[in-house]
Order: sequence, then structure tokens, then C-alpha cells
Amino acid sequence: MDFDEMAMTKKTRAVLTIATGKRLYLDMAITLARSFLWWHPRSDIIFYIATDIADPLPSDLAAVKVLRFQPGELGVGFSMKLKLDQLAPADQTLFIDSDSLCLGALGPVFDGFAGRGVSVLGANVSEGEWFGDVATLCSHFAVPALPRFNGGVYYLEAGACSEAVYTHARSLESQYDALGLVRLRGSPNEELLMSISMALQGCTVVEDDGSAYGDFFMHPILKELDVLYGNIRMCNPSPPDPAHRPGYACREISPRIVHFLGDFTSKWPYRAEEKVLRLVSLRRLPAGLARGWVNLVYRYPAMWLERLRNALRPLYRRLFGLREVKWSERV
Repeated sequence: MDFDEMAMTKKTRAVLTIATGKRLYLDMAITLARSFLWWHPRSDIIFYIATDIADPLPSDLAAVKVLRFQPGELGVGFSMKLKLDQLAPADQTLFIDSDSLCLGALGPVFDGFAGRGVSVLGANVSEGEWFGDVATLCSHFAVPALPRFNGGVYYLEAGACSEAVYTHARSLESQYDALGLVRLRGSPNEELLMSISMALQGCTVVEDDGSAYGDFFMHPILKELDVLYGNIRMCNPSPPDPAHRPGYACREISPRIVHFLGDFTSKWPYRAEEKVLRLVSLRRLPAGLARGWVNLVYRYPAMWLERLRNALRPLYRRLFGLREVKWSERV
């Protein structure tokens, strides 16, 4: 095969995220894009943002492609992820939730997925509870197991397989409640619909060994985080540690993609990395200077304030009781 033939057969690769509705989602997508560009300064992987927000991107994101839609055109809630086959801009597309950061080159992640029409990072399960009774679902759909995963990352390749999986998943959405599935924040959870459809189409998962993806639900303890140097250590501690997450492996991981799901984007570890990325990408500060400045004016003060609040929380609750739960701006 000569070089021209190799160029013709080489697969195009893209990372895609979605940012719709509120400006905060576009802000998170911008931070994710900055972390991607930091680790891919001369890569042939293209970063795309699908959005219905008209605001222009910052000047440092000239390499980022924008897929623009009318407000509400992509739908609401988790249903937007059921349209990834219609949004995927390359032969091989890696979808990443906007509330994530990239802490390493993603080429190896693509390589690990390559050849699978649709795939996720997870494991097959045949029983237990996962937004519904897994055994009942397996019996109903006559499949031996369902892939269990977090929908913060999806991989899909252009072709008949991805078209079939996503078309079937979309058709299941109207049956969500009838199937006995539990809603997530009041909406159908696309993970279950994708899981059923993938199982029916014979799609295989990539084992989640912690090298590619990590989130703070399965690994709640953050030991180290530095997006510029790719330093990340997070873990699920063993019981009786109160932070232990039952049902998940007790392990320490160092993933290339970290998902700050829930309200973790409002906490200082994420905010500190967001500020560092803005300084090195938009303001062009050297990495060491940006890290030192953010540590001095934000990270260390926020870290010690959190520790003080945690130390005083039992006394506060004895004196004043529990505080009202704040309404999340992400809802």
C-alpha cells in the first residue's frame, strides 16, 4: 500500500461535546476544549461543540469546530445523547460530557475502541439494580446481560451499526416508564436505552480499568489533580470509610478523562483547573506561572476554607440544624 492509499483509508477522528440551554454548559464545554487542545497541540483529532447558544467562542479556541442549532432543536435532558449518530462528525467519534476534563492524549482511547460500531467503558451485568431491575430487563429483551456504564463517554463509528443502535434506542424512549425504568432528575436516562439497544445489536464494551475514564460517583476521593501535567489520582476507598461507594471496585485510578458530574464543577478542584486553563490558553501565561498564581489566589484559600467548614459543620448543625438544600443551577 502506498502513501496515497494509506491516506485514503485513514479514519478521521473527532471529540464531540454538547452544550445547550444555559450558558454554564457552554462554559464547561470551553474548559473541556481547552484541556483537549492543551494535550493535542498538533493532533489530527478535531474537537467539536454542538450548541444552541449563539455566543461566540473565545479567541483561543479557533481550532474548535462548532455545530450550531436553534434553541431546543436537539431536545432536552438526556435525550440529546440519543442523537449522537446524527451529530457525529467523523468516522470515529468520541463523545465526552461537557463537565469533564482531558488529562492526557486521547489517541490510545480511540485505539482501544477501534472496530466497535458503538461502545462504552463499563462491564456487562445480568442482575442487580440500575435504574430498574437488570434481571427483569434481560428477561424481557431476551439478552444474557446489559452493558453498565456512565454515559459521560460514548464511542461510535459511522456506519450501519451505529445507525441501528441509536435508531432503536430512540424508539425505546416512549416505553421508558412502561419498562419500569427509573427516571434521572425527572427525565428518561439515556444510559438504559442505549444499554438495551447495544445488547440487542451485540455491541461489546471496553473494560473500564480506570485508565481512560473516571468520575466522582464511583471514585469520590480526589488525591491529586493537575490538568497541565496530567497528574490525576482518585479512588474508591475500602469500607468502613464513609466515602466508600458500595457496588464499585475499591481502587485508585489515573484516567485520561475525568468527569465532574453532579455539582463537582462548582467545587474548588474543578474551578482551580478551569482558571489555570484559561490563563495558559487565553492569556498565554507559562504553565508554572499560571499554576503558581492560581494556587496562591484561589486554590489554597478555597481548600483551607473547605477544611474549616468541614471541621465546624457538626457544631453548626447542633446550633442551627440542617441548612436548606440549594437549588442546582444545572437543573
